[in-house]
Amino acid sequence: MRSLLFVPADSAKKLDKGMASGADALIVDLEDSISPANKTAARMSAFDFLKEAGRQAKRPRLFVRVNSLDTGLTDADLDAVVAGTPDAIMLPKAVGGASVTHLDAKLAAREAIAGIPENSIAIVALATETAASLFLTGSYAGASPRLTGLTWGAEDLSAELGAEANRGADGQFLDPYRLARALCLAGAAAAGVQAIDTVYVDFKNEAGLRHECEEARRDGFTAKMAIHPGQVAAINEVFTPTPAMIAHAKSIVDAFAASPSTGVVGIDGKMYDRPHLIRAQALLARARDAGLT
Repeated sequence: MRSLLFVPADSAKKLDKGMASGADALIVDLEDSISPANKTAARMSAFDFLKEAGRQAKRPRLFVRVNSLDTGLTDADLDAVVAGTPDAIMLPKAVGGASVTHLDAKLAAREAIAGIPENSIAIVALATETAASLFLTGSYAGASPRLTGLTWGAEDLSAELGAEANRGADGQFLDPYRLARALCLAGAAAAGVQAIDTVYVDFKNEAGLRHECEEARRDGFTAKMAIHPGQVAAINEVFTPTPAMIAHAKSIVDAFAASPSTGVVGIDGKMYDRPHLIRAQALLARARDAGLT
């Protein structure tokens, strides 16, 4: 999974565009893009969309971003959409692993009621949207077998911190948000789940988006969220392993396979050790997921 596109649940037109966008996953949004007055109608639209889109043989993964646990709206969101069997629920404003465990219990009860096998619906957590959450990014390991990814956000965090901006004049994230990004990355690695980079809000700036994707991939993120269908192609391109990257990773894996008792191998005059092997194996796994090997 490389690209995750946010789509408001109450816009049939945008949902249709999302299906044709090439995104690996659609995040059907019941939270920030839906006004309080439209929550009920949006839940019904989300369920109808899940049932219809879920029948398509070739489709993106279908996620639903529910309202956060502290709003009192989560149960109504889940009551409406679980029977539509989304692939995952995105939990905003998660405050550590306990929030994921809480959501797991809610999902288990509703899967049983709907006759859906337990753990069919995964969880992706937005791990850095509150100040308190920053101190708990290391607590996701073991929180739930449903947890498949962690991502982070700067907009809600900047509002809570009372900041005037979250990016500088050069478009780069300022220090508090770079910290949040790093903590999300480390938390995902500690939990053994996918690290997903946050959105790039300047959706007409493809060069800026591409640069941010390349930085994220360099640092260890393997996917990025999008707010506009026009961002999907660049995200997919950057996070898809190239033939050269795949060939290099294969050479490392093959070299270690040929010398299973060694801790270091030499390839074209360069030395590679076990951390290089782990990275190569992870890259090849992503390539297999993308159908490239």
